[in-house]
Amino acid sequence: MKASDADILIIPGYTNSGPDHWQTRWQSRLSTARRVEQEAWSKPVREDWVANVAKAVNEAEKPVVLVAHSLGVATAVQAIPEFRKPVAGAFFVAPPDVANSRIRPKHLMTFGPYPRDPLPFPSITIASRNDHFCAFDVAEDIAAAWGSLFLDAGESGHINAESGFGPWPEGSMTFAKFLQQL
Repeated sequence: MKASDADILIIPGYTNSGPDHWQTRWQSRLSTARRVEQEAWSKPVREDWVANVAKAVNEAEKPVVLVAHSLGVATAVQAIPEFRKPVAGAFFVAPPDVANSRIRPKHLMTFGPYPRDPLPFPSITIASRNDHFCAFDVAEDIAAAWGSLFLDAGESGHINAESGFGPWPEGSMTFAKFLQQL
């Protein structure tokens, strides 16, 4: 599959992805990419966020590929039961440990726990060994439960602009290869 053959849904996490974030950069470069907007980026309400992702999937005209970061991963996975159209694949980056009682802000826990059933579409989950929102072994365990290909990003923080991942060319190449396999 080529990017032009898919509706690529960019699903940011808590507080959205700013202008330097790799998701924003990808969205500007991929003609069929669009961001799933949320009303309250700083005060996420699970039901609202999930409904917005499901609506975006269900309104798609081409096969859907999800590109989710952080809380966007939790939102996308929680939305799966509401999808009425098939998803071709998902590219998940830095899933937070939404079952961890020490996560801050606390309302992120309302997005957990993650379903542990295998995902109904191919996926890649990329995690860092020093992400303060999720221990590496927890991310690896979640990905295994989903049947997701798990990729080790090394010591990369939260894989966002603040940790030096603005353009993220390695991620872009990995995403392109993933699309080719769909």
